[in-house]
Amino acid sequence: MTAMTTMTPLTTLASAGSPLWYASRAGGTVALLLLTATVALGIASGGRAAPRRAGRFEIGLLHRNLSLLTLVFLAVHVATAVLDPFVRLGWAVSVVPFGASYRPLWLGLGTVALDLLLAVAVTSAVRLRLGARRWKAVHWLAYAAWPLALFHSAGTGTDTRLPLQLWLYAGSLAAVVAAVWWRLATAGPGHAAGRLTAAVATAAVPVLLTAFLATGPLQPGWAQRAAAMTAVQSGGGR
Repeated sequence: MTAMTTMTPLTTLASAGSPLWYASRAGGTVALLLLTATVALGIASGGRAAPRRAGRFEIGLLHRNLSLLTLVFLAVHVATAVLDPFVRLGWAVSVVPFGASYRPLWLGLGTVALDLLLAVAVTSAVRLRLGARRWKAVHWLAYAAWPLALFHSAGTGTDTRLPLQLWLYAGSLAAVVAAVWWRLATAGPGHAAGRLTAAVATAAVPVLLTAFLATGPLQPGWAQRAAAMTAVQSGGGR
């Protein structure tokens, strides 16, 4: 979860110089990049595009290590966000989605992504007992976690409007889209419905993210609109 608000004067005063703020933003950004690398590698190296046996072990080990590093930086991101006194999040928010009083939608997307990745990690630990087919079905959840994490970061991040951050989003999108199209190009005949679904979903994510950024975080007053929506939702729940 990216747990900081946009930089209003009050926010700047509250968070300036806070090591927790910087740790949360850095941890979230690095986790997103590692998740992107994990997803892109998993997609590009699967199916008929999979390497021969000589390199399969090395790529599998790299994929596994990237996954573990992603979880490590996610833990840093979540812990520093919860401990930061400005937002005042509880630990339950890190696993129960859409329960926060602060930007519940965008924080909730990050929580759902974290829950999906935890499900993949837990089932991977008991892979032999679970069975290859069931484990593989759960493993696909990691691919669903990636766009959720991307929209979470764009919607909640305080630095979304910075050129560097926008380039990071663009690079993440390009890496995953290229991996999917490579997988589709090297796939054999059959599974036409699944291939069409993957192609449409991959094309939809950049369009949706671009439209969201253009009408939301990149527009003036995004912080105020998000805060007003939170206040209405919190007041309505009392």
